[in-house]
Amino acid sequence: MNRFYLTTAIDYVNSRPHLGTAYEKVTADVIARYRRLRGHPTRFVMGNDEHSQNVFQRATELGLDPRVFCDRMEAVFREVWAKLDVSFDDFIRTTEARHRVAVTTLVERIAAAGDLYEGEYEGWYCVSCEAFKQDRDLVDGECPVHRSKPDWVKEKNHFFRLSRYRDRLLEHYAAHPTFVQPEVRRNEMLRLLERGLEDISVSRTGQRWGIPLPFDPSNVVYVWFDALTNYMAAVGYGSDEEQFATWWPADVHVVGKDITRFHAVVWPAMLMSAGIAPPRRVFGHGWVNWQGRRMSKSLGTNVDPLDAADRLGPDPLRLYLVKEIVYGQDGDFTWERFDERYNADLANNFGNLVSRVTAMAHKYRGGRVAPAPGAAPRLADVAADVVRRYRAALDAYALHAGMAAAFDLIDATNEFITRSEPWALAKSADRRRELDQALFEMVEAVRIAALLLWPAMPSSCAEIWRRMGQTRPIAESRLDADAAWSGGGRHVVQGPPLWPRLEAGGSIGGIAAGAPGVAAEKGSGTTMTDDIPTTAPLPVERDPGSRRVGGPRDGTPSAPPAGGTDPGPAAAPPAPAPAAPAPPPEPRISFDDFMKVRLQVARVLVAEVIPKSRKLLKVTVDDGSGERTLVAGIARAYAPETLVGRSVVIVANLEKARLMGVESNGMILAATDPDGQPVLLGVDNPDAAPPGARVR
Repeated sequence: MNRFYLTTAIDYVNSRPHLGTAYEKVTADVIARYRRLRGHPTRFVMGNDEHSQNVFQRATELGLDPRVFCDRMEAVFREVWAKLDVSFDDFIRTTEARHRVAVTTLVERIAAAGDLYEGEYEGWYCVSCEAFKQDRDLVDGECPVHRSKPDWVKEKNHFFRLSRYRDRLLEHYAAHPTFVQPEVRRNEMLRLLERGLEDISVSRTGQRWGIPLPFDPSNVVYVWFDALTNYMAAVGYGSDEEQFATWWPADVHVVGKDITRFHAVVWPAMLMSAGIAPPRRVFGHGWVNWQGRRMSKSLGTNVDPLDAADRLGPDPLRLYLVKEIVYGQDGDFTWERFDERYNADLANNFGNLVSRVTAMAHKYRGGRVAPAPGAAPRLADVAADVVRRYRAALDAYALHAGMAAAFDLIDATNEFITRSEPWALAKSADRRRELDQALFEMVEAVRIAALLLWPAMPSSCAEIWRRMGQTRPIAESRLDADAAWSGGGRHVVQGPPLWPRLEAGGSIGGIAAGAPGVAAEKGSGTTMTDDIPTTAPLPVERDPGSRRVGGPRDGTPSAPPAGGTDPGPAAAPPAPAPAAPAPPPEPRISFDDFMKVRLQVARVLVAEVIPKSRKLLKVTVDDGSGERTLVAGIARAYAPETLVGRSVVIVANLEKARLMGVESNGMILAATDPDGQPVLLGVDNPDAAPPGARVR
């Protein structure tokens, strides 16, 4: 049985979820829906982490009992996930009885293995992370994630012998190369293991909010030891042996890159101690940044996912998060980029295609389409190749690549319409067979595209599926059977525009779109040409990969006017505003001067904080011919552990310099965001441009 069990990190409920939190849930939902399309029995678990001291403090501030506060926050979180159409199968809370049983059972088994002992901890503790920190984890004395100074604590705790499991973990990594993904996260964890592990606290003293240690009720279980156990509690650990045997081990834990260490080192060591199989995979996704800065409650860089969903709809937001961010890397969200992709991908492209196809089917065949007997479909091979690439991408957790493949089929269908010219075929009685075949192929290609995009846009694609004449719910479909090119007649259904165009100034069809926090009422936003809807004007717009989106590739209108004649010249654009005086030209250098600068790719091996510096990191890189050390002023934007394994661009022939007592042999290149923070320049395909590759 190809059963599939996936989880996301459970969330602290001290405040509302932000868009970065929603990103994790939406991408995990895409994985779950894809697995269901594959016909795999799937269990998708999410939940809330309620035993955090952050939660206790927030409840105290509001004058509420912590459990009452958590009950209220559960409703808040569920509202967001319902709005975003997240299809979890179970929602676990760490205050539930089943979780308490699982935690108690696991702690007892680890104690029985001889892996717990009593000791005293003295050191840094970040309340926001709910994590103990070593000096090497801090940047200028601050937590690199939350930019706050941790507390110095000294308390008598119970400790887990994590150091005992270093070698077993290294063996596990070697035997299971895909245990941690993406590769950059795996490399980070390997460097951590190679440096050695220290024992960690499993309890906190003097707190009453939490699960008491079974052998020492004066201590509660440390929140991370508590929280990680939810993944087993949700499938019956300690309470339902049959259910646990059915679903464990988990196939993938989807978590943020900042907590990969807990899931890829601490958690498997806990399981090894208890004699339980580790999860099959931990996927540490990147962050969603807001205008180049990490989205964070504590940093004040939040976007409320309900605001974003209300602006243009939950499905456009889901598509943006999945398609525009390379899964495993950081991505950026701005309202301007969100609006731009909505128009390019949906209003001008997929939505316009659906409207054109249904309109032509009704105009020329009364909505009834069927393939011409004996005709060889021209789009079938394109669709088969797209489905193959889509499956390969989703199986490898390259969600962005899977969505891009589906849009290749949409683009191919737009090109097919341009080449076949159904409006011209309809004028000739001798070409009825060609018209029948063209109409059917258009409908069939849109049907398959809707199926492939359904995991990202479930509501919209279910409607497109229905409009393409499908009577069985799309959620009951199976990829192997239903993504294959099919035959047989069907009745196509028309409907209003799915994604009206967002006009300049933030209006949809002349009606203001929802600003952050304001729901938008959507108007039509389309014009009719030969009864075939097309967004007007239809710009020629290219994405960063230069793939044409928004209509035919030759720049012609999406459809001709009545009679199939040339639509004539477009109306003249308004006169441009007077140009501002041009700034004086900047001094230029010759090509020969530029070629004196040796830019090349390097891979980060080690990154360390430079004591007494708030901005500088000591970075050791592989430059293709050996190792070199550089000093980089990026500490405020990048935690050292996030750099390991990353490909960067360096100036290799810069004169050596000594900074804060460290010799720097070169320079790492970075851009600067609007807030003056550094943004590293990277390499799109590190395998194709290994260390030492010249940048020209």
